[in-house]
Amino acid sequence: MLRLQTPLDERYTAASPDDLARRIAAAKAALGDRLFILGHHYQRDEVIRWADARGDSYRLSVLAQERPQADTIVFCGVHFMAESADVLTADHQAVILPDLNAGCSMADMADIDEVEEAWEALGEVVDVHRIVPITYMNSSAALKAFVGRHGGAVCTSTNARAVLEWALGAAPGAGGGTGDKVLFFPDQHLGRNTGVAMGYGLRDMVVWDPRRERGGLSERDAKEATFLLWRGHCSIHQRFRPEQIAAFRAEHPDGIVVVHPEAPHETVRLADQVGSTDAIIRALDAAPAGATIAVGTEIHLVNRLAQEHPDKTVVSLDPLICPCSTMNRIDEPHLAWVLDELVAGRVVNRITVDPETAAGARTALQRMLDIT
Repeated sequence: MLRLQTPLDERYTAASPDDLARRIAAAKAALGDRLFILGHHYQRDEVIRWADARGDSYRLSVLAQERPQADTIVFCGVHFMAESADVLTADHQAVILPDLNAGCSMADMADIDEVEEAWEALGEVVDVHRIVPITYMNSSAALKAFVGRHGGAVCTSTNARAVLEWALGAAPGAGGGTGDKVLFFPDQHLGRNTGVAMGYGLRDMVVWDPRRERGGLSERDAKEATFLLWRGHCSIHQRFRPEQIAAFRAEHPDGIVVVHPEAPHETVRLADQVGSTDAIIRALDAAPAGATIAVGTEIHLVNRLAQEHPDKTVVSLDPLICPCSTMNRIDEPHLAWVLDELVAGRVVNRITVDPETAAGARTALQRMLDIT
């Protein structure tokens, strides 16, 4: 998705770290309780230190909703996160993304036009009333609104199982599931890993490729599959491979491997623990002193966990360390710039979701809350 960020003035690009720190601290002091800065777990340390709250995307949006006195929310994350915050916060609250180019490659792998085309194509061979669309939180507001309109729900990596069980009628909540198959987007790996954890086999799952006619599926595939998994992935979690686990265990036979469920299935099935970002944090907290732990998630969080657990050896499962390039676009120069503009009475980089889309997205989010 094309987004255009205004180039920063040299006052910011050439500023020293100390100068940027003074600017940010002064702006925060001037704005007081009117400002609430959110920092996603994957942000670099020099950004996260300015956050008033840190966490995963949905939790941060809820925290913003719970701070009505803050008329400006600066979300140090990526575009879909800022959209979710705008959907959940009140009309008087402005949500700002410091760099408009901070997108999410996974979220961009499924757009509303492609999903609507897939829904129409499926309708030619399957009764779509049998299909419950489920979108991962890592998706645009437009996709959240789509599932809201079509009887589906949003899920997070924490509650994906509960939401999928609801969709397939295996769990109560929000009126009960209505289908016998799901269209799950945009991350195929979270859908696959969750389905297997629920007891389904890989034969119950097919991948929908939006670049091919009817998703690259035969009519029989579309009719018989329980899980229609969108061909999307996280560029970071996709990198974690079984051979990395083998190499780690060869060097550390008693080591612990903890990975995110966005990792490929062949990696997840070999890990000792699998869970969301918050679950990974809890796993590190619970690990015994002296443990050596390989973590399969974004490197800024891995490094932060290593610093916070000096009694344990915490390493990245992927030795070729690769940060999330889009999340990494948020930096101190952009943060200082948006805060200076706010002090001057100018709101820049505001992220807004139109009322109709926001209403549909809230419906899907509320279903998720009703389920879980």
